[in-house]
Amino acid sequence: MLAVLVAMLLAGIRALPVRAFQFLVAAIVEYHRNVPVLVQILIWYFAVPQVLPDALRIWVNRQNSEFLFSMIALALNTGAFMSEDLRSGLRAVPSGQFDAARSVGLSVVGALRYVMLPQAIRIAVPAMINQTVFLFKNTSLAMAVAVGELTYRLHELENATYRTFEIFMFGTVIYLVFSFSLMGLGAWFSRRYPSAYRV
Repeated sequence: MLAVLVAMLLAGIRALPVRAFQFLVAAIVEYHRNVPVLVQILIWYFAVPQVLPDALRIWVNRQNSEFLFSMIALALNTGAFMSEDLRSGLRAVPSGQFDAARSVGLSVVGALRYVMLPQAIRIAVPAMINQTVFLFKNTSLAMAVAVGELTYRLHELENATYRTFEIFMFGTVIYLVFSFSLMGLGAWFSRRYPSAYRV
């Protein structure tokens, strides 16, 4: 959900007719596209706390910072990719709808919020679900900073039982079940709202 909010914010800002905003969002997207996700997690976990004020750093360290920074890194990464999907969705909505929204008194932000983005989201849902599957799989990278996610727990079980094959086969099944469930959700949406894909 955080990634979707980031995506909507980035796509909305990039759609504004302000070159500086467009350049800033493009730079954010390119950073997240070209730097490995693991490196992004490590930057958030090891580097970002060093530039925080002492009081804030101490508070963050008391709040399970491993999970917090991993969540932020993964949400920003996925949100950047989703924002490009939303941008494509915005381009698929006829520009006349934006002009019509402006003609009835909506501001640029209001036209984006109430007219353009809701339609763009419907068009972009299949691609966004695909990004959600990638996000689910990328959560395994959070074990690099000791977040107790699925792969981390499987590794703990394997160390305790020495049953490597059975433990990791079980983990594989869990990943497959969740991934296929997400893809099934995308297929259901495609059947339920077929008009959303007519670009």
